[in-house]
Amino acid sequence: MNDKLKIKISIADRVYPLTVEMSQEEGLRSASKKIDVMIKQFEENYAVRDKQDVLAMCALQFASQLEQKNVDNAIDGTESIERLTKINELLDQYLK
Repeated sequence: MNDKLKIKISIADRVYPLTVEMSQEEGLRSASKKIDVMIKQFEENYAVRDKQDVLAMCALQFASQLEQKNVDNAIDGTESIERLTKINELLDQYLK
């Protein structure tokens, strides 16, 4: 059974035909809507010459959000490891 869908996604007043897995459809449509909302915000708040500038700023915004989450997760992981190490040391002392 072929679980691929042919969909059309609209971004910045352009339509992009895509063939995607069924499981990806909702995420792609949601991302498309978020991009269009962000485009409108940039156009309303900044003097923008063309859509390419706005799309570049959207890409930067999304990429920086992703990178910040990666940094936050790395920091959280390090703190968790340190806590677990301290707990392990306390347990070792208690069991001796």
